[in-house]
Amino acid sequence: QVQLVESGGGLVQAGGSLRLSCAASGRTSGRTFSSYAMGWFRQAPGKEREFVAGISWTGTKTYYADSVKGRFTISRDNAKNTVYLQMNSLKPEDTAVYYCAAAGGTFYPAESHTYDYWGQGTQVTVSS
Repeated sequence: QVQLVESGGGLVQAGGSLRLSCAASGRTSGRTFSSYAMGWFRQAPGKEREFVAGISWTGTKTYYADSVKGRFTISRDNAKNTVYLQMNSLKPEDTAVYYCAAAGGTFYPAESHTYDYWGQGTQVTVSS
């Protein structure tokens, strides 16, 4: 089993920044964190969960939802078993619970069924 724990959420004013972290632990069938592609999703109250950003297991390919492109940056440090989401120029509509997820198979970053493991989420609230 792979455990994912998000941190870094909080309350910020519009235009501000936050950096989310997702720390991974555990392993499955000898696989380590560096062999999983990773993604960030978010879910606002009353809305469906939506894709935010994804990163390949090497970190060389990144993917973003149109709504966050140019404002958010996903990155990973395989030595620390951690994936990050740097969020700049935050807007009230970015308010949501943010989840990180790990994908061990074929990677379709925006497709939630791609992911095998999910964290518990961290709340991000952006005030206007």
